[in-house]
Amino acid sequence: MKHEPSPVQDEYAPVIYSQETISYIEGLDVMSGEEDRENILRARATGKAVLTRPFRLMSNHLGVVLTFPVYLVDLPEDAKVEDRVAATAGYLGGAFDVESLVENLLRQLAGNQELVVNVYDATNHSNPLVMYGSEIPLGTPSPSHTCMLDFGDPIRKHHMICRYRNRPHVPWSAITTSSGVFIICMLVGYIVYAAWSRYDNVKEDCRKMEELKKRAEAADIAKSQFLATVSHEIRTPMNGVLGMLDMLLDTELKATQRDYAQTAQICGKALISLINEVLDRAKIEAGKLDLESVPFDLRTILDDVISLFSSKSREKGIELAVYVSEKVPEILLGDPGRFRQIITNLVGNSIKFTERGHVFVQVHLADHSNLATEAKIEPVANGMNGHKDEASAISTSISQNTLSGFEAADSRNNWDNFKLLLSYETNEMPYEIDSEKVTLVVSVEDTGIGIPLHAQCRAFTPFMQADSSTSRNYGGTGIGLSISKCLVEIMGGQINFVSRPLVGSTFTFTAVLQRCEKNAISDNKPVLLHPLPSSFKGFSALLVDKRHVRAIVTKYHLQRLGIASEVVGTIELALSVLSGRNGSSLTSMGNKQPCMLLIESDSWGSQMDVSLHATLQEMQQNDRTHLLPKVFLLSAAESDKVKTIYSVDSVITKPLKASALAACLFQALGITQPSNENHNDSGSLHGRGGSGSLHGLLLGKNILVVDDNKVNLRVAAGTLKKYGAKVECLESGKDALTLLQVPHKFDLCLMDIQMPEMDGFEATRQIRAMEGKANEQADDGDDDSGSESTVKTAKWHLPILAMTADVIQATHEECTKCGMDGYVSKPFEEKQLFQAVQKFLDASMPS
Repeated sequence: MKHEPSPVQDEYAPVIYSQETISYIEGLDVMSGEEDRENILRARATGKAVLTRPFRLMSNHLGVVLTFPVYLVDLPEDAKVEDRVAATAGYLGGAFDVESLVENLLRQLAGNQELVVNVYDATNHSNPLVMYGSEIPLGTPSPSHTCMLDFGDPIRKHHMICRYRNRPHVPWSAITTSSGVFIICMLVGYIVYAAWSRYDNVKEDCRKMEELKKRAEAADIAKSQFLATVSHEIRTPMNGVLGMLDMLLDTELKATQRDYAQTAQICGKALISLINEVLDRAKIEAGKLDLESVPFDLRTILDDVISLFSSKSREKGIELAVYVSEKVPEILLGDPGRFRQIITNLVGNSIKFTERGHVFVQVHLADHSNLATEAKIEPVANGMNGHKDEASAISTSISQNTLSGFEAADSRNNWDNFKLLLSYETNEMPYEIDSEKVTLVVSVEDTGIGIPLHAQCRAFTPFMQADSSTSRNYGGTGIGLSISKCLVEIMGGQINFVSRPLVGSTFTFTAVLQRCEKNAISDNKPVLLHPLPSSFKGFSALLVDKRHVRAIVTKYHLQRLGIASEVVGTIELALSVLSGRNGSSLTSMGNKQPCMLLIESDSWGSQMDVSLHATLQEMQQNDRTHLLPKVFLLSAAESDKVKTIYSVDSVITKPLKASALAACLFQALGITQPSNENHNDSGSLHGRGGSGSLHGLLLGKNILVVDDNKVNLRVAAGTLKKYGAKVECLESGKDALTLLQVPHKFDLCLMDIQMPEMDGFEATRQIRAMEGKANEQADDGDDDSGSESTVKTAKWHLPILAMTADVIQATHEECTKCGMDGYVSKPFEEKQLFQAVQKFLDASMPS
């Protein structure tokens, strides 16, 4: 401001200083300055703060003066200028040192970095005035930031530019953030790459799996074809060998020649059995083994198995016996062939590895039996079967109360447990009689060499044996137990064993079958039975046996024939019972005098025959008995040799079998067997009203046999002619088509499957096509004849049976698909052939 008096003017604005230090200054009129006057008037008219242009303060710093109007009353925002002028009381103003203000405000903002701040008055934007800061840039240009400053004066424009004096260092947060972002991007990229690679790998694996699946299916088909081919190529010549041997045995032979032929036949059948076992294993692995569900007699099957091994047991001098609980139903529904196979495998192993003692087969209901599959002693998996070492597993020399007196491996198979099982039968213990299912517990016990402890864990492994060295004493392939285990599991059961070295083994398995009453046997479910004679019902017998278990087995067979029996331990007790001395009586037989006396060979002492017959003669002379009982000796030796040593009426050769026991009793007692009870080992077929004999079925029937193998043709023709059939033979399927043009004379056709030019499948299809055309023409002829004709032309359908050496399931299915009615496996036997043709060539049906 100028230091001169204020000019004369309408109004003045004298300054009143608030600071006491300068309150003595008077006479300053703000209205006198041109710019100050302008600012005051503008502030009064707008009601807002107004800034002056920057000017130099006495400190040589740039400064500004901020002026506010002061009104006497509150005015609205939209008050008029005149109202504001009238209400103005004065002005409030202050000078500000811009440089000091900015430095105080921005001193701590840059941390360790120094900020360069420039404040500009940009009212004149073409030439902004620097209010703070240097006009010359320092150092390397660095990034800057410009922001507008608003001091409340709408006319004056100010802005501030901030920058670092030097280029700042990159902060760690920026490094870590960028690194993290980079790592995340890399991870995301890797995840995407890995997912895509995994997708490619899975896609490739799926492709390979599909390829492997196709190869496996092709290999399975090739395996089936290979098995069929191998089976056919081996069984076809074996069919010729066995068939020719069978025909040879029907001729007049010397004893030596017959022995040679029978030996060759046995060896051939053993080879066929081995082939069947290998094929069975292959079918089990492929899951193509299906079980039949037909009625069968369990006791008959066990008798057949006993007969199969009877000669071998007699050669070794061991006891072979079977016992079936009375509670086991007579007829069961299941697969008799597979059940027989399991029993045959187990009994065959027991006979093979037993040199002394016994082999004992027991069958009980699971509801009554305490012979569970888990042993009472330690499981076999521990390798010791409950014994601390092998020495503790060795048998003792103490006589045991078992079938033969030798110790058994399973401690449960003793007389006490056996009595408990018998009590269940006599006391009518409850069991699930209403259930259709029957769970059997079958135990095969032997006193053989046992299974070594180290080999017990692999007993059921295929083709594994306890002694696999070439110098082993026992033959076999090691596949029987494996097949038996698989068959048992298919039947819904379990198999386990207890074995002790040099003591023996006991194999126990369960099988789930179904009940089948005799009156429920339908025509399409024939059952093969061995009907036992009823001529002995009401007879009684006295049995002398010091071994309780063996005595019960003998009573079981006698009871099957209807013979009541009593057991005593010695011959002296038997004579006492017969004579009635010392109050002895036959309580279980109602004091009825026995008509037969059965004595075990080991109960027969020296000079016993003399004293026995003397006592019996004395009893007859004293009128104690009117009819002396027949004396029978039970022995495992040949009957003719034993009869010359012991003075007895007859010798019953063991192992006992009901049919053989009946035949011996018929002969010894002089009883004539009724004709309706004559039976043979092949059994009688109860079912569709058949003739019951193969000769009755085939007699006079015209049968066509088609096979490319001339030897098989001779065997088949010879077998069929033996039973009275009229046989014609052809060597190709094409020739069969020519001969079977409708009409023809044949009642049955046996067709080989694998033949050159045209196999049996194709030949059967074409035969069925010819029959179909003939039947259509016959139907058309019946329709043309009108309604007057009541007799319809018979349909042409020639029964065709596949005569195949293939025994795999795929072959059987193919036979059904092409129109065949059944099949017979080569080499076929009488029983198998009878069952195959019986429903087609029933004697009661017209030819």
